[in-house]
Parts: sequence; structure tokens; C-alpha cells
Amino acid sequence: MTTTAPSPLTTIRATARGYAPRVLQGRGWVLVALVMAPVGLSLLIFTISRLRGLDADPSEALRIFHEGLVKMMLPIMALVAAPAGIREDLEQRTLPLLLVRPAPAWALPLGKGLPWFAWGAAWLVLGVLGLQLVGGDPTLLPGRILALVGAWWGELALMTLVGLLFRRGTLWGALYFFLWEPLVRIFPPFLQRLTFTHHIESLAGSRAAQVGAPQLLAQEQVTTHPALAILALLAFGALCWALAGWKLHRTPIGLAGSEAEG
Repeated sequence: MTTTAPSPLTTIRATARGYAPRVLQGRGWVLVALVMAPVGLSLLIFTISRLRGLDADPSEALRIFHEGLVKMMLPIMALVAAPAGIREDLEQRTLPLLLVRPAPAWALPLGKGLPWFAWGAAWLVLGVLGLQLVGGDPTLLPGRILALVGAWWGELALMTLVGLLFRRGTLWGALYFFLWEPLVRIFPPFLQRLTFTHHIESLAGSRAAQVGAPQLLAQEQVTTHPALAILALLAFGALCWALAGWKLHRTPIGLAGSEAEG
């Protein structure tokens, strides 16, 4: 009797459906807290100010979006969620049980990542809508939603790939998000475009802050057309998912293999 291997689409769909309940466990609610904590705090301050008859600061929503969600919470979400996919199976030695099935191994990272992407994207959209109550510019709302969802797609895919490439993937990811991203803002335009921050700001139509002239190596901040920015984020994410599948396919997996150590 011959067994027909399922198609990649079938594998991705089945893996995502079977793994989806995991996002409702502790790690999934940590993602919710990362999004809603700064938004909820802003709403609380806004409500108290209105009750006291004070005028709301229209720049509050802008600050929370860029300084809170984009710079801090979004990278931490990727660092928290990505290890819950294939890397977790690798470390717990449960991945061989998946690979004995007649399914394309390269489709597994995307299948396990899609539930996390959908869960995080839903709460990011809710968070952006919540910022509108604080005084967000309605004309910037579509761009902000696209910026966060597109960046979440790319950052989650990047961290999944890094987790397969390095045993200390979370450390390397943290260095990229919290060292490379803020540093490159003062570098030439080509390097600026190699950051998520650049494409997010291009889509959102706003920036957290301008680079001051006194800063060493300070360069003029450039903007990419929004259509190209979202395309770059989506394409980069797709590339990272594909490379993650390729890496998994080429990784020797054993029940006690050294690839799971560390």
C-alpha cells in the first residue's frame, strides 16, 4: 500500500488548525498584555484627564504608537511567540514525531507560526483602534494597522528563522531589535531601509522623533512609498518563512540530537 504525501497547503492548514489552541495558553495571553498594557494605561490616563476637565494631549497616541508598540512591544512579542513554534518542538525532542509523517517538513514552521500571527495581529489591530480614543488621527489609522500587522508578520518570521539558525536565537534577535534598529536611524538611507522601523514609519505616515544634527553620523531620515513599504515587509516575512522551512528540512533531527541542546 502506498501512502500519498499531503500537499504543502494541506500540511500548513492541518498544522495551523491543530496548533491553534496553544495560543490561548499562557504565552498567548502574554502577547495580549504586551499590546493592551500601554494602550489601556493611555486610555486610563485619558479618561481621568477628561473627568478632571483637562484637555487631552493629541500627541499621546503618536507617542504610544511609536515608542510603546513599535519600538518595545512588537519586538518583545516576536521574541516571546517565535520560540513557541518549531524551536520548542526541537528543544522538547517532540519534532521527530511530526517528521515521521509523510508531510513536507519545510511547511511546518509556517503552519505553526500562522496561529501566532493571526492571534497577535488581531490584538494589534484592537490596540491601534484603542489609541484612536486617545486622539489618534483617523487619516493615519489604515496605515498604522498595515504597519503593525506587516511588521508583526516579518518580525515573527525573522525570529522563527533565527531560532533555527542559532541556539541562542532569542539573544541574537534581541540584539537586532534593540541595538541595530535604533542605531541605524542615524546611518545613510540604504541602511535605514534595512530596518522594520523605517518601513513602519513610512506606512504610518509619522515618526517617533527626528534625528538631531548634533548626533554623530546623523543622516536625513528618508521615507519609502507606503505600497513599497508593505510589499517589503510581506516579502521579507515570506522569505524568512521559506528559509526557516529550508533550514528545518536540512537539519538532522534525532530524539536526542545535539541540535536541540542549548
